[in-house]
Amino acid sequence: MTEHSSAFKLEGRLLSSEQYGNGHINSTYRIKTDTGGDYVLQKINRNVFKDPGALMNNIVAVTDFLHKKTTDPRTVLTIVPAKNGLLYHKDGDGEYWRVYLFIQDSLRLEHAESPEDFMESGVAFGKFQQALSEFNAAQLVETIPRFHDTPFRFEQLKEAMKQDAAGRLKGVSREIDVALEREEYSHTLVRLQAKGELPLRVAHNDTKLNNVLFDKNTRKALCVIDLDTVMPGLTATDFGDAIRYGASTAAEDEEDLNKVSLSLELYEAFASGYISHSNLTETERAYLRDGARIITLEQAVRFLTDYINGDTYYHTTRPEQNLIRCRTQFKLLTEMENKWDEMGRIEERI
Repeated sequence: MTEHSSAFKLEGRLLSSEQYGNGHINSTYRIKTDTGGDYVLQKINRNVFKDPGALMNNIVAVTDFLHKKTTDPRTVLTIVPAKNGLLYHKDGDGEYWRVYLFIQDSLRLEHAESPEDFMESGVAFGKFQQALSEFNAAQLVETIPRFHDTPFRFEQLKEAMKQDAAGRLKGVSREIDVALEREEYSHTLVRLQAKGELPLRVAHNDTKLNNVLFDKNTRKALCVIDLDTVMPGLTATDFGDAIRYGASTAAEDEEDLNKVSLSLELYEAFASGYISHSNLTETERAYLRDGARIITLEQAVRFLTDYINGDTYYHTTRPEQNLIRCRTQFKLLTEMENKWDEMGRIEERI
């Protein structure tokens, strides 16, 4: 890592370097220097993010804004610039690298170990939304265009069905029927946004629990990380993705669908943290449940599309894993539909 880290304005010389975290997109390393400097070095995945420069401009705009609102530097990511003055370093192979300060005494969780953990992640994303509520989201670039445009995901599904590139279409007729039955509903949020009833916000777009750092001593939410997908979006999709991933009782690729359910306890935990610390309009609050349903539907459609295409996007480790993931999302979606009124009562209590 010496050749890459030396391109940045670090304090001291490289002392150690090791892989850090288990992210699936970027390559991440924790590096330390002989003066006690502690940093995170990342190689940006150019296959996913086609314009790393614009991506970094987004992150700087948001983090600069957030730093002005806090006196604790541990609550916001801090970018270390390259020696050439840019926000990143481009190596001889055309790869893009960046460096953040490592946030000391922090803890990262892959799964909530208690409802309190999940509530704290809701607090983190709620505060993130509230702090950026006065930020002009329109100035941000879409790092992944049409990322949470659910009707567009249905267009991709139909194209995959038309091409049937891997010859798998005959085996997924039931899953296609389940998806297409809900296609009209998938337009709900984009139509409300188009009519101006849902405001364009700074959205994180990847609101999983493992994108929150906790203070390892107090177990309180400390900092929202992984800002690559920060771009214009909706609060409902941010809320929904957190619920889809964190309030499910099973893993995303669980084969036994009897294990897949929506935990109302976890739903209430996240919702209480998020709603009480965010700055939402009445309409935004009214459509949080829809965000959970629509994002779960969207993710099921994306897994199904990738399976039909021959597993070209999501990494798989076993046969039919994307189809299994699709079925798990559809089971979770059914759970949400069956518990719809209870979800609403929880929000009313909050």
